Amino acid sequence: MAEEQGTAETEATQANGADNLPQVSIISQYVKDLSFENPNAPAVYQWQGQPQIDVQFNIGPQKIADDVFEVMLKIDVRAEAADKVAFQVELAYAGLFGLRNVPEEQLQPFLLAEAPRILFPFARRILADAVRDGGFPPLMLEPIDFGALYMSQLQAQGDQLAEIETAGQA
Repeated sequence: MAEEQGTAETEATQANGADNLPQVSIISQYVKDLSFENPNAPAVYQWQGQPQIDVQFNIGPQKIADDVFEVMLKIDVRAEAADKVAFQVELAYAGLFGLRNVPEEQLQPFLLAEAPRILFPFARRILADAVRDGGFPPLMLEPIDFGALYMSQLQAQGDQLAEIETAGQA
């Protein structure tokens, strides 16, 4: 009987417009900045050997308005061969996310792990196309476990705080 009453109250509350369930939506995805440099063309196409490729990631969440956040995935790729730059690509790919009724403790995990996971396949394709259009084989970045990266950063921050607290007690 109590279960029936609880269900009736929940249905009535939702019917009256009181929407308190967590909701997440992707409002838009877009390229904020894209730069491709091929400083040693056309000589680069005569070089022998595979270039060394360095890939750097940065995730930047920002509150835009109530319940709206922008998450920017910045990817910098630099390929070098024979101590010269073969190519360099910088991509800032972002998404606008609507987050309603999401508990405060869940905002950071979503913005730093889940949102980048959603954006990454699109950014990966843009990078591959830019490198291919620059005259090189497409650069296919390996999938990234943003959840594991987020958890390792939390662990590192926790370890760092523990070291500071221990040093303060000594």
